Amino acid sequence: MDFELGEVLLVNKPLRWTSFDVVNKLRYALKKRVGGKIKVGHAGTLDPLATGLLIICTGKMTKKIDEFTGMDKEYTGSFFIGGTTATYDSELEMDAVFSTNHIDEKMLRDVAATFVGDIEQMPPIYSAIKIDGQAAYVAARKGDEVIMKMRNVTIKEFELTKIEMPLVYFRVVCSKGTYIRSLAYDYGKALNSGAYLASLCRTKIGSFDVTNAKDVDAWVKEIQAPV
Repeated sequence: MDFELGEVLLVNKPLRWTSFDVVNKLRYALKKRVGGKIKVGHAGTLDPLATGLLIICTGKMTKKIDEFTGMDKEYTGSFFIGGTTATYDSELEMDAVFSTNHIDEKMLRDVAATFVGDIEQMPPIYSAIKIDGQAAYVAARKGDEVIMKMRNVTIKEFELTKIEMPLVYFRVVCSKGTYIRSLAYDYGKALNSGAYLASLCRTKIGSFDVTNAKDVDAWVKEIQAPV
């Protein structure tokens, strides 16, 4: 592989790693390999509590990052029905509890269907979106007021794959910029209850599939292998 000329590395991001953790680990290995600086970047951030496909570009392939970021994404995961958290996922404890007695399987599937198409969603305040040059989550953790703007996104597919209340398992295909955490929160509200993202895995970016990805250590070994 010619990392300086440019390669696309498909990485299966581990739980609790940030996307930048992955980039930094691979950049360190690549710098040792090429004996100097090398461009390394990722196409599409994954939250620390998410796993799955992360596209890492090296060398001249970093010019393709915007192209990869703009591709549709596929995710699988689960929602917890009956509670909400400030982060819209399981990072923080529940801040509110809601009844689920009125919810049955038909309602779960019917409500999911209403999200398919072009929708508006509010990104979580605990996100990397920049506000006045600062990531929103930095201000949120300080307790500062954070005002997010609605954004238009497209949900192309929203399939419930298994229902084991209070967990609902799903598969979603969506456009660039979609927050699955926000989808969880909005889904809970539409159920006249509450919900948060319990687990998430990105399975596809365009035609790239997580089944073809390697874990970080496997990539480090390949990078360090004798030429």
